[in-house]
Amino acid sequence: MSTDSIALLRKNAGQDIRALAQEHFKHDLQDSDRDALTSAAGKISTHVTVGSALGLALGAFLAFRLRRTRMQMFNAFRAHEKPTHVKFADGREEALPDVTAYMKPSALGDVAAYTFFGFGGLFLGGESGLLTGSAAAARRITGDPESRERIETAFRRFRADVLRKEADELDKKKSVAEYLGL
Repeated sequence: MSTDSIALLRKNAGQDIRALAQEHFKHDLQDSDRDALTSAAGKISTHVTVGSALGLALGAFLAFRLRRTRMQMFNAFRAHEKPTHVKFADGREEALPDVTAYMKPSALGDVAAYTFFGFGGLFLGGESGLLTGSAAAARRITGDPESRERIETAFRRFRADVLRKEADELDKKKSVAEYLGL
């Protein structure tokens, strides 16, 4: 598993790459293009925030439903008459232990349910928000064909500069471990 799959562990772009992006942002784009990109970034942020909140609410609701269902099942199990002995074919009789206490829902189970359902809902909602926000941002950017062409050209130039910079860094380093910072 790559560390890039978890957002907290992703390496942020260095200051030099950020400065390079700002240069391309200032010199290769017009004001309307910059406004379109800023608006698109805001759309993604809004969609992710709303999706995460909805996902967290859904997770909490499902955890509540699960807790209530577990409690109802326990109460139904406790109310029914249970066998107390087992009689074998040879006439021997063995007592069965009462397992009711072991089946009772616990506070630890409730905490686990709310935690895992909450994190699952947060992940599901956040990723769904990212998908819908990306689609909305793409529509915003591709709305004007001329602006789209300028943005794509600026991005290609920026990406080429970043790749040149990375290639220069690879040429300077002596080993892969040194490049990876190990």
